[in-house]
Amino acid sequence: MNRLEKLVKKLNKYPSPVLSFAIGRTVKFVGTAGVRLEEMTTERVIASLKNKKKVRNHIGQIHAAAMVLLAETATGLVVGMNVPDDKIPLVKSLKTDFVRRSKGAMRAEAWLDDQQKQRILTDEKGEVLVKVIVTDESGASPIECEMLWAWIPKKRKQ
Repeated sequence: MNRLEKLVKKLNKYPSPVLSFAIGRTVKFVGTAGVRLEEMTTERVIASLKNKKKVRNHIGQIHAAAMVLLAETATGLVVGMNVPDDKIPLVKSLKTDFVRRSKGAMRAEAWLDDQQKQRILTDEKGEVLVKVIVTDESGASPIECEMLWAWIPKKRKQ
């Protein structure tokens, strides 16, 4: 169990805004945007974002960059829940297709399968394509994302 997973287990004893606040204090942009964490386990992370003024675009919907932030947050946290403490998770690449106009608040659900989790735990370094689905209030997916995450040792070999 890594440090992040231990922290989440402790914070899950409190009302859900406590976890969102703690992660938002550590990852400042997540806190600034107001991303809420609804579920956070080693298998799955669900994050949401209300359609508030500070994250809106010129047509009154959640800004494209905020949509990508939501997907990146969910995928990064599910990887982070599995990366051993002697490794660093890094987003390697992301691809986002904007397929329709969004409506209202948004939700991102990211998950890892058992094989991906095992690779993260055992391989010295590597990468994994994390699945994520982003939906809006209508239940439709205004964006389709691919998030490639890597992990590397914290200390370089001499």
